[in-house]
Amino acid sequence: MGRTAGDRPSAARSRLLGTASRIFYSEGLHTVPVDRILEEADTTRATFYRHFPGKEDLVVAYLQEADRRLRERLDETRAAHGSAEDALRAIGADIAADVQAPGFRGCAFLNAAAEYPDPTHPVHRQVVAHREWFLGALSDLFAQVGDGLAEPAARHFVMLRDGAMAAGCLSDPVAVSRTFLDGVTGLLWSRTVPGVPRG
Repeated sequence: MGRTAGDRPSAARSRLLGTASRIFYSEGLHTVPVDRILEEADTTRATFYRHFPGKEDLVVAYLQEADRRLRERLDETRAAHGSAEDALRAIGADIAADVQAPGFRGCAFLNAAAEYPDPTHPVHRQVVAHREWFLGALSDLFAQVGDGLAEPAARHFVMLRDGAMAAGCLSDPVAVSRTFLDGVTGLLWSRTVPGVPRG
């Protein structure tokens, strides 16, 4: 639904999703009414319901689009670096840059999970699916760096990232980014130094 020739999203759907994504990220999910999105997207209610059965379907689409962009970004980062260690450092640098970006409001997925805590809700399930993908992608990279089990290292990286996402909204984002990157460096170092406990 809402697709045109070549399976491209319709202009109206793209406009609705783009508008909603901007407002949802900056202001939250529950607090933003559909009428606000329709007004800013210059779209009718009938057009909205042709593309999204309800507001929560739009929220899921917002998270799916954020997930798609992050997957593409990580794939590009991996392709641009010759080693898994360099790729992990670059992923960390991307995260640090996000934390320092104007308008930063934390992680869209963690924010959504806070607003939709029910693990059976489609919004929450979309958050979990994204995080499982990210953990898997990091595990694949850590498996190529040093020794020890890869998944514990990947979970450590995710926790460092989650902390940076939360702290970046509450304190100096430059200091938060530096602390996060120091943590990534230490995690990578621990994979290669003999005698250091890991995984």
